[in-house]
Amino acid sequence: MKAIIIGCGRVGSAIAGELDRNGWDVTAIDENEDAIDRLGSHWAGGFVRGHGMDLAVLGEAGIQHADAVVVATNGDNTNIVVAQVAKERFKVKCVVVRLLDPARADFYRERGLHVVCPTQHAIAVINDAIRASQEAA
Repeated sequence: MKAIIIGCGRVGSAIAGELDRNGWDVTAIDENEDAIDRLGSHWAGGFVRGHGMDLAVLGEAGIQHADAVVVATNGDNTNIVVAQVAKERFKVKCVVVRLLDPARADFYRERGLHVVCPTQHAIAVINDAIRASQEAA
């Protein structure tokens, strides 16, 4: 199975490492060449330095053969565009995108993208904790 991880920060590098350890053929993409250091000394996958919106970079990473794409850069706009390109242009079956803005997350989730929104998750966990403390009182 082939996976492309776009954005090799804390989230992207952790997902890339997990997939790599589970036998996936993984290529990470990041604009910062030093991001490869986050993948660790046992990294067996590939790394392409570049921007995830650059079709040549996506091609070099092998997106045309990807079974899954994870888009986790630090910019919602970039993530949305790259996720849509992966899904619509390259017909990748599993595209997962991280979005920080809850309104955008809902909008794109309703349009068929697999969206992870840490902001929504944090809000839900905090609200659950407050409700639980009120019930315990």
